[in-house]
Amino acid sequence: MKTRHWDRTGNGGLTLTEIGMGTAPLGNLYRAISDDEAHAALEAAWDGGVRYYDTAPLYGFGLSETRMNRFLRGKPRDEYVLSSKVGRILAPATEETRDGIGKWFDVPARREIYDYSYDGVMRSVEHSLERLGVSRLDMLFAHDIDVPNQGSRQAVDAKVDQLMAGGYHALDRLRHEGVIKGFGAGVNEWEVCETLLNRGDFDLFLLAGRYTLLEQEALNTFLPLCEARGVGIVIGGPYNSGILATGPVEGAWYNYEPADKEVRDRVARIEAVCVRHDTRLVDAAFQFPLLHPCTLSVIPGGQGVSEVEENLRAADANVPEDLWSELKAEGLMRQDAPTG
Repeated sequence: MKTRHWDRTGNGGLTLTEIGMGTAPLGNLYRAISDDEAHAALEAAWDGGVRYYDTAPLYGFGLSETRMNRFLRGKPRDEYVLSSKVGRILAPATEETRDGIGKWFDVPARREIYDYSYDGVMRSVEHSLERLGVSRLDMLFAHDIDVPNQGSRQAVDAKVDQLMAGGYHALDRLRHEGVIKGFGAGVNEWEVCETLLNRGDFDLFLLAGRYTLLEQEALNTFLPLCEARGVGIVIGGPYNSGILATGPVEGAWYNYEPADKEVRDRVARIEAVCVRHDTRLVDAAFQFPLLHPCTLSVIPGGQGVSEVEENLRAADANVPEDLWSELKAEGLMRQDAPTG
């Protein structure tokens, strides 16, 4: 399995496999799976060489982290990289008042309370360590400070202010004390990442769905800034919620919603180029973000063994350089997107 080493501050850094595993699906996202199914998916990833795993308290309201507890037991701690998120505290609720109804299935009844304060971050880390059954994390991401989750730009700005006034100092302390190797934010918008990068000493960002075959606006200012400062990028959502894996089929998903005709048509044109180069669309979608020098790992989710195996196949694919050249010539990829 190919790896990438990152050491921005000289603290030894981390070595990440080019394919990581996002574990939101293991928190029963959109449908329930059994503990054994989740465990089998995690073991399939490990057997395939994956050594980077990302989770969060939100994923199944603790279920993803507790399922990882079983998986990580017996795994040598120095052989894998583990990241989780901060910014939410989980509070007990009833089945009628819990959050996530219709999105998270058969999960603990919990309410999510956004909290990016110093104490909120420290409590979140403590709770994650307990659920995971480990003594340390490698990376922490402030989770979901973006409009889709906060509701408005004004609300995002308020949460950024709360993080910088409180939680940022907790994360900086954890890094300084060697508890973690680095920290940043895990969000669905590159703009807020740039805002944070201009306000603090951040190490890396988990950018979900915003640097893909379909979306490259992060090249405007954010990714060049990351490159100049040695900031690493973990790419989540490389398939934009599914359409870059399934193709423009009826009912294909894009950004957590059914894809509209414009998106489907664009994906159809991209897929046609892939076909001409004897390449699967999903392989090109996985490999594209890895061509940027800041990318450390691409972390698609997998809810079962077959999905994990498909992701491993995409990670091992070779995409001809002529494919990228044709996508640029057809106006389907930005000219400044790194491809070599």
